[in-house]
Amino acid sequence: MLRNSSRILASSSRSSLSRSGARTLVIAGNVAKPQVASLSIKPQQTLIFRSAFHSSSLLLAETVKVPQMAESITEGTLKQWNKQVGDSVSQDEEIATIETDKIDVSVNAPMAGKIVELLAEEDSTVTVGQDLFKIEPGEGGGSGSGEASEKEKSQPSGAAKSEAKDAQEGNRDQAAPEAAKEKGASEEVHKKQDEKAPALEKSSEEKPAPKKEESAPKPAPKKEEKSKKDEGAKQEKALGSRNETRVKMSRMRQTISTRLKASQNAAASLTTFNEIDMSSLMEFRKLYKDQILKVDGVKLGFMSAFAKASCLALKEIPAANASIEGDSIVYRDYVDLSVAVATPKGLVTPVVRNAESMGLIEIEQAIAELGKKARDNKLGIEDMSGGTFTISNGGVFGSLYGTPIINLPQAAVLGMHSIKEKPVVVNGQIVIRPIMVVALTYDHRLLDGREAVTFLVRVKEYIEDSRRMLLPSPL
Repeated sequence: MLRNSSRILASSSRSSLSRSGARTLVIAGNVAKPQVASLSIKPQQTLIFRSAFHSSSLLLAETVKVPQMAESITEGTLKQWNKQVGDSVSQDEEIATIETDKIDVSVNAPMAGKIVELLAEEDSTVTVGQDLFKIEPGEGGGSGSGEASEKEKSQPSGAAKSEAKDAQEGNRDQAAPEAAKEKGASEEVHKKQDEKAPALEKSSEEKPAPKKEESAPKPAPKKEEKSKKDEGAKQEKALGSRNETRVKMSRMRQTISTRLKASQNAAASLTTFNEIDMSSLMEFRKLYKDQILKVDGVKLGFMSAFAKASCLALKEIPAANASIEGDSIVYRDYVDLSVAVATPKGLVTPVVRNAESMGLIEIEQAIAELGKKARDNKLGIEDMSGGTFTISNGGVFGSLYGTPIINLPQAAVLGMHSIKEKPVVVNGQIVIRPIMVVALTYDHRLLDGREAVTFLVRVKEYIEDSRRMLLPSPL
């Protein structure tokens, strides 16, 4: 009895399983048919799937952030991308340039690899720590990446678009040759019909028309002549260009304009002038410039002499080397000399540290090094921060007179100008001497007129007789 019941259960389970399996097969067959039909794709689509599968290596890409630029700088303007997506880069290669209020900061690649994504646009504002770009590590962009980038560069953008279009259209292109054949056949039929046209029509067309009696040309009316003259006058007037170009101000130029205007608003600026006979200094330079260039590799100019003379004068007039901080005056026993340097981006003032302890050659070397870094756009924040006194040499551009603006929070700025030969009275006789006009703009809140004039007179005495610089105190 039990055996029969077990057999009946087994047979019923088998039959139910077979029926369910049949249903499953039927359902699977119904589902599988459209799936098989949808998978009938072209080889071009297979290539697209392969490239999408290869992009899974983006998971290995590393995100590079905006670097720390300085304590006082938290943002900048992305000036330009030196590399684009797909470019292979080496380690420490420059990828982008960020323009700040004072300097340009270079963003370098932390490793060798390939640029896979740019996360900021040019001329946009970026902050410290913001995501900037993504780089896929590897030697020269990893295996296969170089070949892919070369193929992308070699193929025009139109070809890439046509390939994508062909992949989407599918089998539509197969009907194109047949349509072209039919079109060509119809064109041949039309050509044959044109050739079989009656010759009478051609002959009638070839026959010249009967000649008509030519009438004498009538003079044009005067109104047309006037209109032509007016048109010619309008064309002459339109020859002049009236184009306008709008350019966004750079961050450095914005900072310069803001600080200069703040200086005019904050400081009680006043300028005093004097004339310096440059005969002695020019003779000194003529005697020793070649030897100094040969031994020390630096050109002896006038800036080092004015810098040394200013440092000595600042010892006597310490208020010219001071600054106002709140309700206090800060006096310094050192001179950090700011030297104004003109660059294509604007005026910068790199600093010569402890200029009071340097000689003429050391000052020239320091100024030459800072000038080179400024022209090569390699000045750092540490090169321009601070500064207790400024010298500006507008004479290199031919300036004869000028009133320099104080570089806050400093108290004064010395302006040098071009050297011109002038008639002067020396020992009761009129002689021609090379004269430079110098100007001292000072903050009247710190310096009185007596101190400012005394400072400029001391500089004049040191330049006109450089032997005074060797004395322990001014005479």
